[in-house]
Amino acid sequence: MVPRYARPAMTAIWEPEARYRIWFEIEAHATQKLGELGVVPASGAKALWDWWATNPAIDVPAIDAIEAVTKHDVIAFLDWVAQQVGPEARFMHQGMTSSDVLDTTLSVQLAKASDLLLADLDDLLAAIKRRALEHKYTATIGRSHGIHAEPTTFGKKLAEAYAEFSRCKVRLEHARAEIATCAISGAVGTFANIDPSVEEYVAEKLGLTVEPVSTQVIPRDRHAMFFATLGVIASSIERLAIEVRHLQRTEVLEAEEYFAPGQKGSSAMPHKRNPVLTENLTGLARMVRSAVTPALENVALWHERDISHSSVERYIGPDATITLDFALARLTGVIDKLVVYPERMAKNLGKMGGLVHSQRVLLALTQAGLERDASYRLVQRNAMKVWESDGALSLLDLLKADPDVTAALTPAQLEEKFNLDYHFKAIDTIFARVFGE
Repeated sequence: MVPRYARPAMTAIWEPEARYRIWFEIEAHATQKLGELGVVPASGAKALWDWWATNPAIDVPAIDAIEAVTKHDVIAFLDWVAQQVGPEARFMHQGMTSSDVLDTTLSVQLAKASDLLLADLDDLLAAIKRRALEHKYTATIGRSHGIHAEPTTFGKKLAEAYAEFSRCKVRLEHARAEIATCAISGAVGTFANIDPSVEEYVAEKLGLTVEPVSTQVIPRDRHAMFFATLGVIASSIERLAIEVRHLQRTEVLEAEEYFAPGQKGSSAMPHKRNPVLTENLTGLARMVRSAVTPALENVALWHERDISHSSVERYIGPDATITLDFALARLTGVIDKLVVYPERMAKNLGKMGGLVHSQRVLLALTQAGLERDASYRLVQRNAMKVWESDGALSLLDLLKADPDVTAALTPAQLEEKFNLDYHFKAIDTIFARVFGE
C-alpha cells in the first residue's frame, strides 16, 4: 500500500489492530457457542466479553514480540489475549485451526472493502449520469481506429460509461456475496473437534454465510473471482480515463481535466496543462490488475491446505482494494469537474468537409437503384478528394457536381443526407435504456 494512493476508511480495514479485533470476535463468538453446547464452561466466553467490554487497546507490538518467538501469528495473538483475560482464556480456539480465524477474517475484510467500493461506484455513477444528461445532445465526432467515423453526442459517450460501471457494480455485488463466507470447521475441514453449529453461529454474528465445504481453508476460487472482478473494474476505469486523455490532446481538446488555480503542469514549460489524473488512473488500473494472476494461481493448493496463498493475499488484499478505492474516487472527481468544450467538438466535427455523412449517401444511392459496390465507389472517389484536401473541399459540393451521383439523387436529396440531427434520433431511446424512462 502506498499512502499517496490510499484513503483512510479503506486503509483502516487492513490495519493490524482492525485485523486482531476481527480475530477476537471470531474466537469469542465461537467460545460463546461452545459454552451453549456445553463443550466449554460458559464462564470462558463471559470472561472474554467482559474484557472486551472495557474497549481494550490492541497492543500490536506486544503481539509481534510474541510472534517473533512462536513464529505463528494466531498463537501469538491467543497468548497475548490470555495474558489480558486470565485462565478463562484457555477455552478459546477449542477444536479450531488457524485457517478458521485467518480465512474468516479475510472474508470480513473483503466484504467491508466491497461495501466501500460499492459506495464508490454509486458516487461515480451519479457523477457520470449528471454529466451525461448535461451533454445528452452535445454533438461530437465518433471515432473508430482514432479516425473520424460518424456523429455522436458526448452524452452518449458518458451513457456508455454509465452502463459499463453499472455492470461493474452488479459484478461486485455478486463477488461480495461469493467471498463473504465463514469457515469454522477445524483441521482438514471435517468438524471432527467442533460442531458445525459453531460455524453457523459465528457466520450469523459476522454477517457471513456458511462455507458449504472447506478443506481446511475456504476454497480460493472465490477469491480468484473477487480479484478478477476488481481487475475488470480497473479496466473500465482505464477505458474512461483513456477517453479523457485522448480528448485532452492539443489537436483534439474537446474536454480536459480541471486545472486548479496555482496548479503547474510542467517544471520546464509553463504553458502545459497535462492529463495527469487520468494518466495516473491508467497506472493504478495496472496495479489492481496485477493482483488477478496471483489470485488465480492461489486456487491450486496442496491437498487440504498449504500456505502458498497466504503471503500473496497479505499483499493483494490490501493493495488491490485500497488502490481501487482511490482510483474510483479520483475518477469521480475527474468526471465531476471535467471541462467540456462543445464549440471545439462542433469544430472538429465539421473539419473534414462533411465526410462523416458518407454512409447516408451510400445507402441513399443503393435505395435509388444502384448496386452497393457501385454506390460505394461513387461516394469513395469523392470522399478521397476531400480527405486529400484535408477538409478544404466539401463532400456535398463534390457529390452535387458528380453527374453519376446526380443521375440517382437530386441536390435536395443529397442535402438532406447531411442533416446532423438525423444521427441523434435514437438518443432518447438509448438514454431510456441506460437511465430508465
